[in-house]
Amino acid sequence: MSRTGALPLALAMTALCAAPAVAAAPIASAPGAGDGDRVRPTVVLVHGAFADASGWNDVVERLQHRGYKVVAPPNPLRGVSNDSTYVASVLKSIEGPIVLAGHSYGGAVISQAAAGNPNVKALVYVSAFMPDVGESPEGLSSKFAGSELGPALNPVPYTDAHGGGTDLYIKNDKFHSVFAADLSTAQTKVMAVEQRPVAAAGFAEKATAAAWKTIPSWFVVAKNDKAIAPDLERFEAERAKSRTIEVNSSHVAMMSHPDAVTKVLREAVSAAGGGSERPVLAATGSKAKTLAGIGGLAGAALLAGTALVVRAHRRGGDARD
Repeated sequence: MSRTGALPLALAMTALCAAPAVAAAPIASAPGAGDGDRVRPTVVLVHGAFADASGWNDVVERLQHRGYKVVAPPNPLRGVSNDSTYVASVLKSIEGPIVLAGHSYGGAVISQAAAGNPNVKALVYVSAFMPDVGESPEGLSSKFAGSELGPALNPVPYTDAHGGGTDLYIKNDKFHSVFAADLSTAQTKVMAVEQRPVAAAGFAEKATAAAWKTIPSWFVVAKNDKAIAPDLERFEAERAKSRTIEVNSSHVAMMSHPDAVTKVLREAVSAAGGGSERPVLAATGSKAKTLAGIGGLAGAALLAGTALVVRAHRRGGDARD
């Protein structure tokens, strides 16, 4: 082969070798492979009285869609001491940083459960109790007017292996107006018969720790709350110097305003060093389009290399003739 044909052939081989490298480069930086995923906190969501973890469903779905790790454990609802001990054990099973959220009575639980745990980087309270040491949910309820929960409660005696006590339920005919007035009546009728009661003695139990004094906090105030007085929520948030938003919501803000609550949780994660978000993308989404575009570049390089080889052979043949 002549020297005239050798140069284009070398360029073609270079193009062929370079094409796979161009296609492979973005794979190392694909969503989910960055350092941010290794340090992003796990979001732990604790429910309150008269409910279960399913109340967080809409928030969980939104967080999972954006790639967050989420845990929503059951709250025993037997008393602040018992329940915070249980939730604290759940927290110890989670590796890495944590953003811990509590709704309603769950706020009293997380305040004590997070105490002494260096992995808990932020606390989020959603229309919640936020007691100081020596305060109880029952005692806090009496500080401000606006709650209609007391007259709506139905005390029911129970027995168990340890003896017994009294459970507190919300009367079925009061559940919608007091607990979840901005949800449909059809939905709250189901919630009312499936509600989980809180032990009356536990509801009166005083807190022995207040983690919000040392851990940054956020607070979602439900402006139309009839279970916990909105003014109590404002008082708690101001006392703790929480970053606060107010929503036009009933007591169950995470159900009626899941976008607003999810946004607050994301802000807490970001402030806790959670890094950039990495949304979960479908195979036909932007990630697939990006890879397809890269594949097109590689294909173009291959075609260009083939054309150079063909032209090189033709010139070599012309030189031999």
